[in-house]
Amino acid sequence: MDIDFPQGSTPSLRAALERARLERAARRARPAHKASPTAPFPVAAPMRPRPLAGGAEAVPSPPDAAVIALRRLAYGPRPGDIAAFQALGSSDGERLAAWVDRQLDPQSIDDSPADARIAQSGFTTLGKPVTDLWIDHVLNYVEWDDHIQPFVETVLLTFLRAVHSERQLFEVLSEMWHDHFSVFANDFAIAPMFLHSDRDAIRPHVFGRFRDMLEAVTKTPAMLYYLDNSVSSADDPNENYAREMLELHTLGATAYYGSMAPEDVPLDGEGRPLGYTETDVIVAARCLTGWTVRDRDWDPDFGSTGEFFYYDPWHDHDPKTFLGVDLPANQPPMQDGYDLFDIVCEHPATGRFVAQKLCRRLVGDFPPQDMVDAAAAVFTAQVDAPDQLRQVVRTIVLHPSFRTTWGDKVRRPFEVAVGMLRATRGDLPFERFDPATDWFRWMYYQTGQPRFEWHPPNGYPDVKMAWTSTSPRVMTWRLANMLVQVEDDQDMPYLDLLGETPAGVRSATAIVDHWSERALGHVVEEPERTRLIEMMAQGRNPTFDLPLDTDTDTQSRLRALVALLFMAPSALWR
Repeated sequence: MDIDFPQGSTPSLRAALERARLERAARRARPAHKASPTAPFPVAAPMRPRPLAGGAEAVPSPPDAAVIALRRLAYGPRPGDIAAFQALGSSDGERLAAWVDRQLDPQSIDDSPADARIAQSGFTTLGKPVTDLWIDHVLNYVEWDDHIQPFVETVLLTFLRAVHSERQLFEVLSEMWHDHFSVFANDFAIAPMFLHSDRDAIRPHVFGRFRDMLEAVTKTPAMLYYLDNSVSSADDPNENYAREMLELHTLGATAYYGSMAPEDVPLDGEGRPLGYTETDVIVAARCLTGWTVRDRDWDPDFGSTGEFFYYDPWHDHDPKTFLGVDLPANQPPMQDGYDLFDIVCEHPATGRFVAQKLCRRLVGDFPPQDMVDAAAAVFTAQVDAPDQLRQVVRTIVLHPSFRTTWGDKVRRPFEVAVGMLRATRGDLPFERFDPATDWFRWMYYQTGQPRFEWHPPNGYPDVKMAWTSTSPRVMTWRLANMLVQVEDDQDMPYLDLLGETPAGVRSATAIVDHWSERALGHVVEEPERTRLIEMMAQGRNPTFDLPLDTDTDTQSRLRALVALLFMAPSALWR
């Protein structure tokens, strides 16, 4: 959001924050949910791919476990990754278990090369505590680029980690949890503080306890501003965050019983309501009244540091009943909120909802129900375990269906861009935060998946139908073509495709097979392979050597081939 202020003036923080809040509310405005008084919130029936003639679906057979793991649990293989995976055991099951167990212990993985590349970028905001982010980029606001610098550096850091980090599963799941706890971060009030959400709320809990992540995210200024809990008080409780917390973060929309009286909601075998009602939404909002931000330099009760703040005079101290659990009046500070989080995280509906989202991200749009059930059971049984989410992810990856389900997902633009850079041993075309030359982020923005900029609170779509339409495909292809063409200020290509083509690989057939191995993890299947060879050969005998080292036209075709391979159907399946 661009805000124009008179040159040389400092905007009123209060007015600017209020304007940002109102604009966010307007963007999020949507019809109230409608639900049957006797049934949960309705969900559309799944849409399956259109079958081919003869009844077979238009999906390929599953590839080797190495390709499945490195395409789903990582951002694609780098040269040598598949061979390293194959060396981990004598069977696909052994190799997958060994690989995922190592990835589930990210602190045991040496990531110093990635750390060195990040240090090279000269970012200046990454280590700033919350108070410094607030002082330097909110209170001392001068220029827009300075104001949003922490957000932009978080975006660039996310790309660097995805491309260079050895801790690939950690990065994949960090992306998933940002979609789960989605915040539109490129916002006046949120951008300076969003780094804190990524660094201190999401990433510390990726393999930890869901309950801890939920509380940490709730207390971030980014979430408190985005869903308006920062202004929620006993006199005027704001239900935006409470509603989305129940619908999108915990119990899920299918557990919503609308306007039904809470006492009429059916009970499970242990006497718990199967879901929540509109009354429960309001009670949840009351539980979180007074959870706000120190952002009022004009109010001595608040101060202005940007930190999370519980303001007791705003809290609703009356007794409450949530999902059938009575909460007494006048509990200790924040205890109503803590009890609320305990109740929702222990409820089986949360286990089912979170397990479904994890299975959808890691396996397919319509994951096998027995896999979801197994993951949900672990989630609920291990609700207090410090490694709860690690156990859930391991259950999903080692489930028998993980290696037999394929083609029910496609790579989103972020996965395509990062996977291309990893496979080509390329690097991102930036050294440090520089808005004047940030063409890469601008070009990537056109693909439809700019990082942390999904406006609604439900996160980027995680089903393939959302990413197979014309716009994201065309713009991702344009990005791929630009990446293979662009050169730095020394006239050196960012992707050294000629240098990455071995000296003995010069015929059209050999070039296509070499680069399809790099792009896909295996030789491209027919009829794609024949068409690509014909494109590379340009009428020559496909087994004869091409003048790749000296002929600019042949080098241009190599670049086009590599971009095409990364956008080929075979390269987009997950």
